[in-house]
Amino acid sequence: MTPATSPVASIEELNIAGRRVFVRVDFNVPLEAGTITDDSRILAAIPTIRHALSEGARVVLASHAGRPKGKRVPELSLEPIGARLAERMEVEVLLTEDCLSEAAGKVVADLRDGQVALLENLRFHPEEENDDEGFARELAKLCDVYVNDAFGAAHRAHASVSALPRLVPERGIGLLMGQELTALDRLRQGAPRPFVAVLGGAKVSDKIGVMTALLEQVDALLIGGAMANTFLAAQGLPMGSSLVEEDKLPLARTLLQRAAERKVKLLLPVDLVVADGVDAPVGQVVTTSEVGTDDMALDIGPETLKVYREVILGAGALFWNGPMGLFERPAFAQGSLGIAAAGAECSGFTVVGGGDSVAAVNRGGVAERYDHVSTGGGASLEYLEGKELPGIEAVRP
Repeated sequence: MTPATSPVASIEELNIAGRRVFVRVDFNVPLEAGTITDDSRILAAIPTIRHALSEGARVVLASHAGRPKGKRVPELSLEPIGARLAERMEVEVLLTEDCLSEAAGKVVADLRDGQVALLENLRFHPEEENDDEGFARELAKLCDVYVNDAFGAAHRAHASVSALPRLVPERGIGLLMGQELTALDRLRQGAPRPFVAVLGGAKVSDKIGVMTALLEQVDALLIGGAMANTFLAAQGLPMGSSLVEEDKLPLARTLLQRAAERKVKLLLPVDLVVADGVDAPVGQVVTTSEVGTDDMALDIGPETLKVYREVILGAGALFWNGPMGLFERPAFAQGSLGIAAAGAECSGFTVVGGGDSVAAVNRGGVAERYDHVSTGGGASLEYLEGKELPGIEAVRP
């Protein structure tokens, strides 16, 4: 469903029967030695693809993967992704040797109604990330209708996201993009109260914009991850060898003051799991005033989780983005898994804002208990911040 606040057209409103429909998807999935370790982004795009096929469209899928920096990198080929999509959908997926070539043009030209082609990695061409209009014009030759279903790339002004749709008169968004905007609009425009946001991750600098915006919207803001270290240090607490953004200490104090002025409950950890390094097999729980000189804070502690859990369970709306610690290490994953479990038990409207938080709810087996699990971390943050996303603006009439 197209969000009521956005005049962009949904694929369901477009005339696509018998036409070449260029669907910009986000198939930037984790690949290890050519093997896909998480295909959730592929699965998320399937409803839009199925709809297009059911309408008799000739589907041309396009995506980036990884950071090949404008060069052909065999390890970042979309071949395994095309194979996984074909397996999941039980349809033939024709992979082109390049996103732009005579052979690719022939594959697309030969498509019949109800067939699918997948263009090779867009980022094998530097023009993609440079939002090059000439590159976009070549891509435009492959389509009659443009559909953006790549929310995870919607905040990037890249050729296939920004320049291309402006060249195609009939354009709109896919079903996944519609779901993303509908869920986030519910938070942006009168979220149920109390509205609780949980922010984690490594750096305050990555979240300045969204924190500033959320302080105008939320009733409580819970901070975890390494970014909490900077706030704790700003209050004069010892952080040992923990990651602290020294140049952001004044900003942290300003945000704390702003929260107090707005009467927003801004909560910081009261205890931490520390170790002498990221490779430590186990950690030790200490209060925030007991961090030793050689200690590195790598997760929130059990008492902090208990406090955060109580606030989350009482939320009318919950938004979570960013892990509570070094989530990829089992010894420092309990904070993130605990937040995932608490959010799953919350009876309010719950949204996971992409990134490692998605991995946490998946690993905890609770993803289906959230109202919305976003496919875009950076995009969801920028959208909540109130920024205009290039991928959305370019498909407006």
